[in-house]
Amino acid sequence: MSDARNRLIDVRIDEASLAASSADAEHERRVAIFDLLESNQFAVEGEQAGPYALTLSIHDGRLALQITGEALEQERAFILSLSPFRKTIKDYFFVCDSYYAAIRNAAPQQIEAIDMGRRALHNEGSALLMERLKGKIEVDHDTARRLFTLICALHARA
Repeated sequence: MSDARNRLIDVRIDEASLAASSADAEHERRVAIFDLLESNQFAVEGEQAGPYALTLSIHDGRLALQITGEALEQERAFILSLSPFRKTIKDYFFVCDSYYAAIRNAAPQQIEAIDMGRRALHNEGSALLMERLKGKIEVDHDTARRLFTLICALHARA
């Protein structure tokens, strides 16, 4: 994945797949896309190099990744079951709700403890995503983290 062209230059979320979300969740989604476009590593197995454009959506309760790129002869699509992610995402949403409530009135130590749990769940989801993409798409840890944030935004609807 050392080729500098193996990266995303556009990331979109199918608006029809998105659920109504809180201002905090909407902000997280925008930040994840911004950070993803600033720095990412994304290589499609069997392809020479990107850059790529990625659209995420939910179809029949599954995650759909549609990939286009200048070097691709045709669009590539990958479908992943959301089942392996459900428990981690449920726990992540619970901890995020606790975190957003805590930042409004909790002590700094309590906020930090909740945030550590939130980051641990985020890392768990990212590692699972990397595992599920193995043999299809290669991403680095930071890219997987940001994509997991976007999957959570979609999962709220599914």
